[in-house]
Amino acid sequence: MTFDLTGNNDTVEATDTLAREGNDDDQMRRGPLWLAFSGIISAMFFVYIGAAMALAYGTLNAAIGIGLTIITYGLINMLLSKYAINNRTTVALFSRTILGNSGASIAALIFALIAIYYAVFEGSIVAYAFQTAFGGETWMWYLIVVLYSTPLIMGGARRFLDKINGLLMPLYWGGFVAACIWAVVQYGYSDAWLTHAGTEVPFALGGPGWLATYAGYMGIWIMMMFTMDFAALGKRKDTKFHQNVTFGPLFYVLAFGLNGFFGVFLTFIIPGMEASETGIAGGLVQLMGFFGLLVVFASQTRINTANYYLGAANLRIFGEKVFRVSLPNVVWVILSSVIIFLLMLLPIVQYILLALAWQGVLVTAWVAIAVTHILMNRGGGQEHAAIGDTHYRRFNTAGMIAWFVPTIVGIVMIQFLGGIGATWGPVVTAVLASGLYALLRRTMKTDTALVRTISAEDAAADLAGKEAKVVTN
Repeated sequence: MTFDLTGNNDTVEATDTLAREGNDDDQMRRGPLWLAFSGIISAMFFVYIGAAMALAYGTLNAAIGIGLTIITYGLINMLLSKYAINNRTTVALFSRTILGNSGASIAALIFALIAIYYAVFEGSIVAYAFQTAFGGETWMWYLIVVLYSTPLIMGGARRFLDKINGLLMPLYWGGFVAACIWAVVQYGYSDAWLTHAGTEVPFALGGPGWLATYAGYMGIWIMMMFTMDFAALGKRKDTKFHQNVTFGPLFYVLAFGLNGFFGVFLTFIIPGMEASETGIAGGLVQLMGFFGLLVVFASQTRINTANYYLGAANLRIFGEKVFRVSLPNVVWVILSSVIIFLLMLLPIVQYILLALAWQGVLVTAWVAIAVTHILMNRGGGQEHAAIGDTHYRRFNTAGMIAWFVPTIVGIVMIQFLGGIGATWGPVVTAVLASGLYALLRRTMKTDTALVRTISAEDAAADLAGKEAKVVTN
């Protein structure tokens, strides 16, 4: 007797035998998962990028680009979150389908590095804010930030953070509202933030401005990966809520829309305020003193719990897949924290920015392939996280080609075509990856790296292995 390994929650197949009959009691409740993921909203980067786009291309162009970005992110993440919740599928597990086991290892490493890079940047902002307020050596504040951030993603501390996040979120939003009022009282109101036109950017240099803004936000499609890893923790009965609120349009209205407004408003109201992450953080501290420091601390503590968690989790997946080592979670957390601290100390920020630009193209291609795969399957052929790695081939040729070829094209465009490459590189990468994957999948007649059918004995062995792993963890 054999079982088909693909399916969905409305069919009875091998995946039901493996895990689908579960009642999701071990999954996160709606509220805590929403609070955990909403911590990402408080990334100072979202405040900065809105201001930077408005300064460069004008407020109207930035608003149009951000509006289109919110729609795009909302639709894509509604699709990815539903699949992830339905199958408990993280980025690494889903990558087995579209890339194969070896490709999934590469995806996990890239995801881990990007999360670690963001932890470096966001942690540096907190350190800069503390140094602005109290003085002292930079390395000392870096160390303090890493030391207090690391325990926050471990066991009981994470449960505590779920509760404190409910307090940190209103502190963050209330802090920015207070900053806007404070700035107007201290410096007076100006409508420059509404009327700023920016420099007209011709098509040959990467324009129009609204498209350049949209492409700029494509550089953080890593959010789609964040969505899958967090959504995999959710309960199926909460799918609609998570699609619309936790990971969907409402999240991005706040993350990109409201944060962007704060960034634009404060940059134009506060004299000499630099449109950068550290500039905005320093401006808040100088404007509001200790309360400004508290806002920065609250915002960066919330976002960095996500960065540290995803960095450690995907570093563990890579280590277990490639080096065949099985270590306790705490070891991977400490290892990723050490890497974060060392990167803070080393003078390699400019290289990290270059690496992020290149990896941003890799992520864009991955997301395009993932969305294309799910849409082409039309709700069928879903692969549950409980399926063991042994049932997947090393590579899915169609997926690997569709991932790397558009990535190379995108990197070349970004590096050598100036403004037009910066705007069109991500767009071309996404379109090419999607089209190439769809074409290769049809011509090669390979829609997954999964070996579809297994014996009843293998299915039982898979289930036993999963249960044993849960017990040991």
